[in-house]
Amino acid sequence: MAEALSAPSAPVEALSQLEDILLVRQAQGGSAAAYDELVRRYQRQIYGVIYHMTAHHEDADDLAQEVFVKAWQALKSFKGDSSFFTWLYRIAINRTLNHLKQRNYRNSRHAMSLNDLDVDAERHPDLVALVSDKTPRRDLALEELKEKLNAAMQRLSENHRTVVSLHDIQGLPHDEIAIILGCNVATVRTRLFYARQQLQGILSDYLK
Repeated sequence: MAEALSAPSAPVEALSQLEDILLVRQAQGGSAAAYDELVRRYQRQIYGVIYHMTAHHEDADDLAQEVFVKAWQALKSFKGDSSFFTWLYRIAINRTLNHLKQRNYRNSRHAMSLNDLDVDAERHPDLVALVSDKTPRRDLALEELKEKLNAAMQRLSENHRTVVSLHDIQGLPHDEIAIILGCNVATVRTRLFYARQQLQGILSDYLK
């Protein structure tokens, strides 16, 4: 399936990473202004991935703030083994997964079983358009699409919801997601396939 968002060109991406390194070094030296710039660069993406995992604006606001506070507190431990972007996303994903586990425990909510579905997701390429919110479905409003997608996303397991959020919504490549989640690329691809399959089953009536 096609990427939901186009990746930046290599020179632009390299320049951005270089700027990040300089800002991180300044922030590690105590520059709040440098860290504020890093927050400004990534607050939209961090909020976005958290929101698509939680479907709750207030939770996303609170968790995003927690992520940036935790990142600031742990900044001196950042060694540059990965990009700052990847390191920050890893903190956001871990914090959000912990939040979801606590919420699910409180609400006694259970993820949908893969055994409930037998739909071939690859036969429906329009699912990508639905997930990326780029194309309204026939005569239905975009807001209704978002509501149905968010509701469907919440029925996925946390692992499957995470890969859909990072790949189909945030537009991250498989290898970047693997680094963020601490798994191999094959695991990312497998989770993404089954996540799309689950969404296809949940949304099958709506896609007719």
